[in-house]
Amino acid sequence: MQIATKLMQKQENTTYLKAITIRDPSDLHSIKEDIKKGMVLILRVTPLAQKDVEKLRKVVEELYVIARNAEADIARLGEERIIVTPQNVKIWKPDYDLK
Repeated sequence: MQIATKLMQKQENTTYLKAITIRDPSDLHSIKEDIKKGMVLILRVTPLAQKDVEKLRKVVEELYVIARNAEADIARLGEERIIVTPQNVKIWKPDYDLK
């Protein structure tokens, strides 16, 4: 019995990493649910960018709102990916001097 309890506690403290390719704005629903679950998400946006840049812009704006509302952190990983982390994981972002 103690082993099962310890295993359940360990699973509750586990943070999962999930890679998702965003092909359509409708993918946001499942992404929002994963953010609520506290998952670390690596989101590939290239297929949507190739289809419709304006849709991509709206999806990214919505992702930022979803992340902010969930107190998650969000950042770009290069040109093709976005990372979203739960509130207990912060993304280091350098301060750029744009002079």
